[in-house]
Amino acid sequence: MVTVITKENYGSEVISSDRPVLIDFWASWCGPCRMLSPIIDRIAEERADIKVCKVNVDEQPELAQQFGVMSIPTVVAIKGGKVIGQSVGVRPKEAILSLIG
Repeated sequence: MVTVITKENYGSEVISSDRPVLIDFWASWCGPCRMLSPIIDRIAEERADIKVCKVNVDEQPELAQQFGVMSIPTVVAIKGGKVIGQSVGVRPKEAILSLIG
């Protein structure tokens, strides 16, 4: 399951998560984001040990700014409330999973 993150639920869903978190920063108008979306959804289905989240940068500009997102899609990996990896652009599933380690 993919969790939609807003500034209101960010603390409880991401910072307090007992699992590593992958956040996909995206927008509806972004072609590469639409290409990456099925990969993110597949990770969410296959890996119960990872919390998979999406942030719409148009609806949540504060979160995008907080993570320094300049280009989308950007995927950020967080463990224990700290960023442990980040990638920009469409990447294969293995490359995204490697952000978690």
